[in-house]
Amino acid sequence: MSVIDLREVRDFTANPYPHYAKLRAEGPLHAVRTDNFDRIWLIVGYEEARAALADQRFSKDRRVAERWSAAGSPINASMLELDAPHHTRLRRLVAREFTPRRIEALRPRIEQITAGLLDAMVPAGSADLVDALAFPLPMTVICELIGVPGLDRDAFRLLSNAIVAPVSHEKEDAAVHAMGAYLDELIEDKRCAPGDDLLSALIQARDEGGDRLSSDELVGMAFLLLVAGHETTVNLIANGVRALLDHPDQLALLRADPELIDGAVEEMLRYDGPVENATLRFTREPVPVGSRVIPAGEAVLVALGSGDRDPDRYPDPDTFDIRRDAQGHLAFGHGMHFCMGAPLARMEGRIAIRALLDRCPGLVRDPDGGEPDWLPGMLIRGVRSLPVSW
Repeated sequence: MSVIDLREVRDFTANPYPHYAKLRAEGPLHAVRTDNFDRIWLIVGYEEARAALADQRFSKDRRVAERWSAAGSPINASMLELDAPHHTRLRRLVAREFTPRRIEALRPRIEQITAGLLDAMVPAGSADLVDALAFPLPMTVICELIGVPGLDRDAFRLLSNAIVAPVSHEKEDAAVHAMGAYLDELIEDKRCAPGDDLLSALIQARDEGGDRLSSDELVGMAFLLLVAGHETTVNLIANGVRALLDHPDQLALLRADPELIDGAVEEMLRYDGPVENATLRFTREPVPVGSRVIPAGEAVLVALGSGDRDPDRYPDPDTFDIRRDAQGHLAFGHGMHFCMGAPLARMEGRIAIRALLDRCPGLVRDPDGGEPDWLPGMLIRGVRSLPVSW
């Protein structure tokens, strides 16, 4: 069996989409080699990706695959790494905090935080948009929601980036260990001094059978909420603004009609979403995809970014068009693991980008900003910084 070595593909991290297009033209499934895997299966077609995300033969629990079942950290004990019924139990415990009504109730606070960040940013005339807006907005929102307003956000950001966009196995392992210890301490503090917040509620919560979350489950849930609660939105905002700046006609269109913001954000998610590939899945049994079969016990990546550029689903997919009907995109996944925080991320993205364009009518890339510093790896799609001026 031939294995395509993606490490040898020039500029794959900076612009993977032409390479995904070549793979799709040859079929929806490929065995590939990456920085982290000597061989892993990659699903690149839209229909095949969408089907795989909802197919229970693709497990999220690595223990179903013997060669992938090494003991993990407590941060892996989250619903992201579990199948039903365990996933269902954990998701139900937090779902009530992410209802449309509760998310909508956060709107005034999100607008207030955004305004404050822009008040600090705008007078300078230039900024790194990631540091000034895209990171602190969702980080502040999720910290307040969970109940950790005193979180050392710079330290947490370094640990989070080292896990979701690792530069080496050693640094990733060190970050996982440090994150687990940090969250253990955070949870213990909440046990001693509970508040009116999500983390305190989860510590006290009981499921229908009367069982509480275990210590590892609490660590896993805290990790998932904090990391997923900000990483996707950071890169939604940064990637979205980057797409607008790279397409002046679409930027002008949105400026002329700010009411297009909802559709614009959906197109940003489709065109260059924050999650390039879904987190790992493992085959419980042989699974056919297209004309090939993935053997049992194999690790699988579902290429969300490739599926959302599939011309069989989206005509002229490499064109950024904020008036496109982008419904059905895979940016937040599909099936039981669809991102619970999607409504919150959408709201933050819409508020932040609309307010930014309103406050900075001359927004452009900073000509002295240099080349983009892309996040490594195939999980998170984004840049470490986005220098802009106005």
